[in-house]
Parts: sequence; C-alpha cells; structure tokens
Amino acid sequence: MTETDYDIIIVGGGMVGASLAIALKSSSHKIALIEAFDFKTNQQPSYDDRGIALSYGSQRIFNTMGLWQQLAPHTTAISDIHISDRGHFGATRLSAQKENVPALGQVVLARAMGKVLNQAMSENKTLDILCPNKVIALNKQPHHIALMLDDDRTITSKLIVAADGANSTIRYLLDLSITEQDYQQTAITANISTERPHNHRAFERFTEFGPIALLPMPDNRCSLIWTVKTGDETAINELDDDAFLARLQTEFGYRLGKLTQVGRRSHYPLKLTQTDQPIQDRIVFVGNAAHNLHPIAGQGFNLGLRDVIALADVLIDEVQDCGAPKHLHDYQQWQQRDQDHVIKATNLLVRLFSNDNSMIGHGRSVGLIALDLMPPVKHWLAKKSMGLGKKQPRLARGITL
Repeated sequence: MTETDYDIIIVGGGMVGASLAIALKSSSHKIALIEAFDFKTNQQPSYDDRGIALSYGSQRIFNTMGLWQQLAPHTTAISDIHISDRGHFGATRLSAQKENVPALGQVVLARAMGKVLNQAMSENKTLDILCPNKVIALNKQPHHIALMLDDDRTITSKLIVAADGANSTIRYLLDLSITEQDYQQTAITANISTERPHNHRAFERFTEFGPIALLPMPDNRCSLIWTVKTGDETAINELDDDAFLARLQTEFGYRLGKLTQVGRRSHYPLKLTQTDQPIQDRIVFVGNAAHNLHPIAGQGFNLGLRDVIALADVLIDEVQDCGAPKHLHDYQQWQQRDQDHVIKATNLLVRLFSNDNSMIGHGRSVGLIALDLMPPVKHWLAKKSMGLGKKQPRLARGITL
C-alpha cells in the first residue's frame, strides 16, 4: 500500500464538509480539510444570515455527533407546518404533537451553525485544517490522489471527499458532466418581523411563481425564502422596505398579521444540478457538490447531512484503505436511493406547484384538502419531511430526543 500524507482529505469547509470532519473525529484516520476562505475572519460564504431548516432526523444526527448541546441555544423549534396554495381553497397542517415528537424540525441561522462547527473542528487536534487554501490541480494514481494547492504544496490521500458546493472545483478539475434543470426562478431571502407571533409555526405558501416559506426564528422574526420568476428579482429588491413588504403581503396573506420589518435581502438562482458520476476512483461527492436542490420543502442540507452520516458510517471502522472501491460502493448502495427519492420528489413539487394552470391549481387544492383529511397519508408525509423515512446508519441511530 502506497504511503500517503492522509487517509481522507475533505475539500470544502462549509456545513457539509465540516460536519463530515466532526463525524469522523473518533476514527484513527489521518484527515485534512481544505477550505478556500479564512475561518478566522468568518468569510465562509455559506455561513450567512439564511435560516437553515433542520429536520428532526438531522437534529438526531447532530445529537449523535455530540453537537446538539452546542447548537440548541441557537435554534427555534418548528411545532407546526402550514401548507397552502395562493388563490385556491385548501390547506394542510403538520403537527409535532400529532407525530408524537418534540418538534418537526428546528431553524438555525447559517452563521450560528458555522460558529459551532468551526469551534468543534478547532478542538479536534488530530484534524489538519488547511485554510485558506485552494486546490488548483489533481493527479489520480492507482493507490492515491495527489492534490496541488495554491501555495505550491502537493498532498496525497487515499480518499478525496468533494464537499465544495454546487460549483465544485474537484468536479471542474475532473471535467465531469452534470445534469441541470434551470427552473427560471430566483430565491429572495431576508429576515422578516411580523405583527402576530409565529408560535413556532412554519409556513409554505405556493404561488404561480413558486413557494414562499416563512420559518420561525427568535424575537418573533421569520426567515423568508421568496421564490420569484427570474428577471423579477431586481425590481423587487430595488423596492424600499415598505413597498417590498406590501408586495410580499399580497403574495403571502395575513396569517401572521401585518409584515412590519425586513432585514438585509439577498437572492440566488434556483436550479437542480446533479453530478452524473458522484463516485469516482478514490473520490466521492457529497452535499451540493453531488446534488444542489430547489429549497422547496427544505430538504437540501438535510440530504447533505445524511450523505455525511452514511459516508462516515462506512469509514469510521478501522479500514486500511479508505478509498477502496468496496467502501465507496457500500456508501453508494446505502445513500443512492435516498438521494434519488428526494431529488425526484423535490423536482415534482416544483413542477406541480410553480404554474398558473387553472386545472392543475384546482387539483392542488383538492389534493391539499384530501391530505388534511387522511391522517395515515399525512403521517407518511410528516415522516418524510422529518428525514425519518429510511433506516438510519449506525451513527444516526439510537438516541431519541
């Protein structure tokens, strides 16, 4: 066996890459994490003011990783989810009480999560953090991968985990193709204050241009994800705060009373991108580097975290060669079905709930009413949204919160 600098190199120190590094902390593997942005100056772009919806299953995973106690003070519980369709009758409601769980999920600011993850990584003295560094070239060998960094270093590893986001550098260096669907939609994000208390309710309101999600946060604020037709985001973002809130109020309605304040706004295009070959010789893609989803139903990061825990479950044992085909095959066998299911379901929801066809609209209305009147089906939907619809890897089992 060729001697290498590391057993595992994780490329990307965002939420997915950092979570994997922490999940592997009890292993004896030599691990490095490469991140392009300086953690000390809090420049990592994924650690912004977005509200991240953590499913109940993700909460259990973080608890098993020993992180939930540190994350919990920064989270707001989701006790109920209200789903409606603008311009049509019919709604459905999911309830933590009826599902017999403490909460359907939690909302945490990406920035707060970043601080917790970075602190946990800094306390791991066996983890080498190469930061700020970029991978500029890659050389595949039969028994290892060599990465050339932007400071002229070359380091080798038995396994490379690409957790470097939707615009993955590793994918670019390998010249891998992707499957892409451009939804012609843009997400506008901001934090919103409302007249009425949210009472730990999350709202998903479908419109002809896509969903509007309001997620509960502290101080009676909500995290907004507003899907608009691409091309409209510039004019909407140029509105002053009062005009912006009035426009949003027309789309969302008055379930939280008057919308009173809006914070700093951001926007990003919505596309489904999927790596056609997520497993390569001694390379595996996880999180957004493997599959970047529409935010409808809030499944993106939760799926990425399940990628992490499934891969860690394969690698945590004292395997001699982390990049051996058998281990990557085991991971793919475990996680591919979960990935395919979530991607297909998310894509179907976007197509079904992002159009103004009157017949489809009436069908959606009937479907929401029927769903609300069919507890077994609603229970199945709730389990899926909580990330509990499949057998969990060892590292995610055992602890019920």
